[in-house]
Amino acid sequence: MLDITLLRDSPDEIVTMLHNRQQPEDEPKLRQLLEEDAERRKLVQESDELKSLRNRKSKEIAEIKKSGSGSADALILEMQSVGTAIAEMDSRLTALETSMEDILLALPNRLHPSVPVGRSAEENEIFGEPVSFTHPLDFPLKNHLELGKSLGILDFERGAKVSGAGFPVYVGKGARLERALINFMLDSHTEKHGYKEVFPPFMVNRESLRGTGQWPKFAGEVYHAPEDELYLIPTAEVPVTNLHRGELLETESLPISYAAYSACFRREAGSYGKETRGFLRVHQFNKVEMVKFTKPEDSYQALEDIRGHAEAILRALEIPYRVLLLCSGDISANAAKCYDIEVWSPAEEKYLEASSCSNFEDYQARRANIRFRRDGKSKPEFVHTLNGSGLATSRLMVSLMEHYQTPEGGILVPEALKPYTGFSEITPSA
Repeated sequence: MLDITLLRDSPDEIVTMLHNRQQPEDEPKLRQLLEEDAERRKLVQESDELKSLRNRKSKEIAEIKKSGSGSADALILEMQSVGTAIAEMDSRLTALETSMEDILLALPNRLHPSVPVGRSAEENEIFGEPVSFTHPLDFPLKNHLELGKSLGILDFERGAKVSGAGFPVYVGKGARLERALINFMLDSHTEKHGYKEVFPPFMVNRESLRGTGQWPKFAGEVYHAPEDELYLIPTAEVPVTNLHRGELLETESLPISYAAYSACFRREAGSYGKETRGFLRVHQFNKVEMVKFTKPEDSYQALEDIRGHAEAILRALEIPYRVLLLCSGDISANAAKCYDIEVWSPAEEKYLEASSCSNFEDYQARRANIRFRRDGKSKPEFVHTLNGSGLATSRLMVSLMEHYQTPEGGILVPEALKPYTGFSEITPSA
């Protein structure tokens, strides 16, 4: 959520931001918000004046009745009229504040100056040089679906029977490999990168979705259990960020760094016409998430740290990847700056997103009311929140299986995962 003061003081900056994000349709909402804000402030002043008048006259009425010096009927009638006017103003204020909040919740975050201006994903910038590793792939390649089926480690057909398309089943050494990836990433982030592990709920209330920005803008992408008013999480970012919702943190506690595994659930309602085979687009997948709470002045270094921690996983696994700095037309509504990390799929012959690392500045903290105090006397400030996938296993598994396949149709286990799997290769006879 943006600061209303920023919108009042710099409306042209926000209009430019909306156009850079390819959201010019939101400009009328901004104008409406500013008009309603001006009306609200005027009404508050008038209401306060009437309430002050009512308080003074109420004392006069009490004195008249106490002294018996005359009739207070005229004053009582006058105050009844004032009370009616105040009630009407309060009703209008409630309506204005509701409308303003709806608009504030819908407006996207402002962009960091380093975010390139662009219309779509085609204008994202490659950040640094793509990272390559030598894997002997001089034989006819199988894609991850063919490998998974021939090795008996993935079963999308039975997953579809049980739940529907987009719900994979890992079998045997495939399940062990998936679990190894999760444990390896958690151990790396907690033992090497300074994160505290948490294991959050996989269902949250609406206030939690609101706090991180998934509600109401992305409500259509979230699975809902209406009887309990709970929602399946689209990412561990939601429950982990909301651990400190409504809290006032001491500056000595910052930065706070959490790493969390969770299953993630996404309806992918807008995926019609996109590539949906196998792991390329699923409704349930596993992910290790990194979440940070920092002081404002530290958040952009923290973003570089999170990106580096995600890259460290891929380097350890020797998975080829590249980093993209997202342009203004492709970045999510909540983020002020975002890096995507994409792994290379040799069978698909394209990069696949496996991680997104974002700085939200105080956008989420305002929604979730997460503040800190620099000392015992200073005014509370909003923290900056950040997160990054460290990493999502589905697309990562695509790249791992395809890069480590053998001419015999097996899959070698990366050296970093062997202590977690207990085996070094998945063979056709396994």
